[in-house]
Amino acid sequence: MILTGPEINSAVADGRVRIVPFAPDQTNPNSYNIRLGPTLLTYTSEVIDSHRANPTRSVPIDKAGYVLQPGELYLGHTVEEVGSDLFVPLLFGRSSVGRLGLFVEITAPIGDIGFHGQWTLMLSPVRPLRVYAGMKIGQVMFFAATGAVAPYHGKYQGAAGPQPSQYWRDTAGVEAVPS
Repeated sequence: MILTGPEINSAVADGRVRIVPFAPDQTNPNSYNIRLGPTLLTYTSEVIDSHRANPTRSVPIDKAGYVLQPGELYLGHTVEEVGSDLFVPLLFGRSSVGRLGLFVEITAPIGDIGFHGQWTLMLSPVRPLRVYAGMKIGQVMFFAATGAVAPYHGKYQGAAGPQPSQYWRDTAGVEAVPS
């Protein structure tokens, strides 16, 4: 079961869903529009190593915007802190942004019940594209869960700003398989 727009508004009002800041005019028939925050991260190494922390560079998005380049992975973040202890949030790029050639959050749209924070957005353009802080870039939907709930208490809890991968923490003590 997916929450409708009016039910999202009610759930925010009574605390079942947390969206901060919340603006009722960003509510759609069955989703809520989220906006791009003012900071991007890019990885600085030629090769990203899944078994190590990778260095990143912070890129501010100023009033003139920032031009994303094809072949580069950008980590952005939502302006809004979004979460719920009752519902499963799913975040997708807006179709109008996809029509500009920007892939948003293709591999990790599912949020965990109990996560609260800004969402990191994986942004990949197919051609140069100027983006702006505050632009409506995605939408989040909320689905009812069935069964016992074990709330998220993971490494990204309370995220503020874009978060680089911490996958390497999951591989501690795991040997890489030689090729």
